[in-house]
Amino acid sequence: MKLPVYMDYNATTPVDPRVAEAMIPYFCEIFGNASSSNHKFGWEAEEAVSKARRQVAELIGARASEIIFTSGSTESNNISIKGVAEVYSEKGNHIITCTTEHKAILETCEYLEKYGFKVTYLNTDETGIININELKDAFTDKTILVSLMAGNNEIGTLQPIEEIGKLCKEKGVIFHSDATQSVGKIPLNVDKTGIDLMSISAHKFYGPKGVGALYVRSKNPRVKVTKQTHGGSQEKGMRSGTLNVPGIVGLGMACEICTMEIESEMKRQIKFRDKMINEFLKLENVHLNGHRTNRLPNNVNLSFAYTDGDSIIAGMKDIAVSTGSACTSASVSPSHVLTAIGRKDELAKSTIRISFGRFTTEEEVDYTIKRLSETVINIRKDSQIYLMSKEGLI
Repeated sequence: MKLPVYMDYNATTPVDPRVAEAMIPYFCEIFGNASSSNHKFGWEAEEAVSKARRQVAELIGARASEIIFTSGSTESNNISIKGVAEVYSEKGNHIITCTTEHKAILETCEYLEKYGFKVTYLNTDETGIININELKDAFTDKTILVSLMAGNNEIGTLQPIEEIGKLCKEKGVIFHSDATQSVGKIPLNVDKTGIDLMSISAHKFYGPKGVGALYVRSKNPRVKVTKQTHGGSQEKGMRSGTLNVPGIVGLGMACEICTMEIESEMKRQIKFRDKMINEFLKLENVHLNGHRTNRLPNNVNLSFAYTDGDSIIAGMKDIAVSTGSACTSASVSPSHVLTAIGRKDELAKSTIRISFGRFTTEEEVDYTIKRLSETVINIRKDSQIYLMSKEGLI
């Protein structure tokens, strides 16, 4: 086994060698601009882009014409929320989302609030799942958009996407889902779930960084969004800019591989996930964050009372894990997701997120269980608060 062990797949994944191999020719050999329609170099690039569009569409049960290429989910989220807000502003100014969403959703909604939009932030139960009845009660005659993620990036909890989609259809409201952590890991079909807009990022499922996609439903209903970047007519005018052909090829190949291997990968990762959870919960004062079974197959998020997340990470430099989302790792505040599900600050700050994937071995899983358990026990030995709790003094 090679050290250090990588257990932070929810932050980013290594590029699959098959993906890298597919991308290589598009850097130096087939280097044309996909918008150059007057010569072979452009035609070859456009053909590669069209193929990738089909590969992405197949993974999520969409039409190729409904796939818009972006730089990743943050951009896709912004286009979705701002784009819908602008197009449908005459119909209404109300958006529904959730307190445990990614900052790319929450900060975009906060931005729109400055311009007169009203946003309802749903709460969740202690496992991170929204209450469907509360969602139902939140709709008004001014509601134009519901944005709820499929799988949470920190605690792994899966929302009842099909129920949400059905409710949005009944209300005639557009449903956007940030599926960054779910695409390629669990089956997601846009028609089955009723999703109208879906954000995708390649680097979360073995593709390259800096490329992603936005699914935009073309009928029942036909969804419209306004462009957020001006200066060209690429991607049906929804997203201007020269297409990143090598990245798009990589995204397409990553989707094709996931289409073929998702079931077997899920089965293997669920085995690893459950083994980790069961072993760590044998320790004293360990709290699982997120739903026990209704969660991403590769996510384990635990709070180890009487420790500190940063101290745990410092105590096992041979394993790469995180204390939460990579996008908020510089923040000194407790995770907003953990706070939203009711974790107190001290417990939230003692949290470790472990995430694994395609290239993780069972030997690495066992090693992580052993090293993390030892590290927690050693930290607690020097914790006065822990020793006082053992003696019943607090």
